[in-house]
Amino acid sequence: MANSRQSGGGEVSVTKGELARDVALYSVARLLLVVAIGAVIVTGGKLAGVDIPLMVAALFAVLTALPLSLVLFAKLRKKVNVGIAAVDAQRRSDRDDLRAKLRGDQR
Repeated sequence: MANSRQSGGGEVSVTKGELARDVALYSVARLLLVVAIGAVIVTGGKLAGVDIPLMVAALFAVLTALPLSLVLFAKLRKKVNVGIAAVDAQRRSDRDDLRAKLRGDQR
């Protein structure tokens, strides 16, 4: 991760903005894959002399893109998962710190 920082404990620190960017990039990549597969299905049908309805092509494109995106975009998916885990860990730590302060404990 180019913009992520590694803390002393080996944890990755990711900002919410970086996570949002990674999630958006992954979502756009998956949508573009669906569009590309749909275009191949429609074009292939036309070349074969068969008129494939757009809804049918879209359905098959989504069903095909799901497993393909897991393989093709594995690196980006792992980056999103690490980012989610880092933000969740930070949120959990902040919540525990707040609860300790409310109890009067010193951390």
